[in-house]
Amino acid sequence: MSSPSGYRELTFAALALGVIQGAVMTASFVYIGLKLGFGLSGSTVAAILGFALLRGLGRGALRIPGCGSILENNINQTIASGINTASSGVTFTFPALLLLGADYDVTTIILAAIAGSFMGIVIIVPLRKQMIEIERLKFPSGIAVATILKSPGAGSAKAVRLGIGFAIAVVVTLLTTFEVLPDTLNIGSWFIGDPAEASGAGGIVALGTALSLSMANFGAGLLSGKGGLPFALGGALAWWVIAPFVVGQGWVPSEVRGQALWGAVYGGSLRPVGIGVLIGGALAGVVASYPALKGAIKALRAAAKLAKKGDASANDELPPKVLSIGMVGSFLALFAVAMLGSEGAFSTALSVAVAGTIWLALAGLIVAQATGATDISPLSGLALIAVTLMLAITANNVPLAVTIGVTVCVATNQCADMMGDLKTGHLVGAIPRKQQLAQFMVAWVGPSIAVGTVLLLWAGGPDGANGFGPGTALPAPQAGALQGMVEGVVSGNAPVDKYVSGAAIGGALALFPISGLGVLVGLAMYLPFDITLGYGIGCLASMGLEKKNGRRFYGDIIVPVAAGFIIGEALTSLTMAMITLAGGGS
Repeated sequence: MSSPSGYRELTFAALALGVIQGAVMTASFVYIGLKLGFGLSGSTVAAILGFALLRGLGRGALRIPGCGSILENNINQTIASGINTASSGVTFTFPALLLLGADYDVTTIILAAIAGSFMGIVIIVPLRKQMIEIERLKFPSGIAVATILKSPGAGSAKAVRLGIGFAIAVVVTLLTTFEVLPDTLNIGSWFIGDPAEASGAGGIVALGTALSLSMANFGAGLLSGKGGLPFALGGALAWWVIAPFVVGQGWVPSEVRGQALWGAVYGGSLRPVGIGVLIGGALAGVVASYPALKGAIKALRAAAKLAKKGDASANDELPPKVLSIGMVGSFLALFAVAMLGSEGAFSTALSVAVAGTIWLALAGLIVAQATGATDISPLSGLALIAVTLMLAITANNVPLAVTIGVTVCVATNQCADMMGDLKTGHLVGAIPRKQQLAQFMVAWVGPSIAVGTVLLLWAGGPDGANGFGPGTALPAPQAGALQGMVEGVVSGNAPVDKYVSGAAIGGALALFPISGLGVLVGLAMYLPFDITLGYGIGCLASMGLEKKNGRRFYGDIIVPVAAGFIIGEALTSLTMAMITLAGGGS
């Protein structure tokens, strides 16, 4: 299907490549979400590979006339990133059920995520014209992807660099997996004293410093650059300042030594305070988004007025009937999820579905406006609020509450991604209706892959152990924070003093003019420092290289190589998990 200008746009090649890339990135970024606690957009990677495959293979080798046009590649990246939205939505929420040991039904979880994926689209599409064409919100990631799409000549070279990064990550991951190289390098102590000899009181004691040999950590830091420094500094604050202070003050038993000392400091202080900081920062982000919510509601009213006037560009959008049917279908799916989760309690299911839909709509509006202005979306805070609300409505039905949290998190991420993709399309001259249709066609794909990847990693741990959670190579910080919050609500025995003090810190950090600072620091406190340190080194390397070689070097070299690092380690680790399972867990 070509555009009015004659260029290829919504084609089978773009659909197929988008689905394949989306599936690979979803699995890879679930791994990254469990390792680092935040998600990554797949639009940039999809746009780079799209030119190499659509233009290089399709137009060059297969000689398909016009294959690999800017508009066709835009559809490819729209589909790939749209599928990938499920990775963060599922990874931030569903693993909490596994960590809690709660009962769950896989089909229900997938249905909830699919409902959220479609809801995110139908909520945000009516706002496209107002936010993008009238208010002209920035959507920085959308602009960045449009810049790549407008430079097709560099696509093949970037794809080669991505392949080089991929190969390096595969080699390093295999060497650490088979213990040719250690998975962590012990750097030593940065403070006086040795943990194994610590008396536990009266002195400054280090817990040691190590560096994880993870190319994914390093790659994520390269991509983040200066914006990721607060995350790295939060880890340094936790493990180089707070942890030694806790031990030095005698706040852990004096007889605790070695690894047990690490566990006592982490479990007794850093973890609960980190959860508090994360929650406080996330909630502060939601409060700070109030102007964005007002702006979004204003935009929604303006969009409704345009629709009533029969705007001339209406044919560029999906028909209102399609959106209405999508919303009704998504609500019914959410109601079905609530019925299954409440064991047929009609009134509870109806309350859950109505409250979930209303909060989801508000969250989607917040995220769309916030992403348009800053590229930051408070997904974790919105999901935490959703789960807390559902615990109250369902009388502490944990599986159902977390399941609705899955829906909200997937939907809000879909809102942010869809509007960013539409911004990209606007800049390259795409037809919005075709992007929206493409997203509708594949919205069901990502959730199944994301849930399946989580279960694979959970079952594929070494020697039959669980594959992620505190103390493992995949700490799952977002899900762990949700787990801690749920346990506290249900048991009534939460370390409220640490949560409150952490929340106060997180709220105070939100006052700094750095978007998402409280959430980043909270996640860093929750993670082992060997992971955070590798990420921080990547941030510093990215900043140094960009300063020396210019911004173009970042886009041409750093981005594709870093993406290769991330995908290479993730896919290798997933493959090893599948081999472990196939071998009976040995």
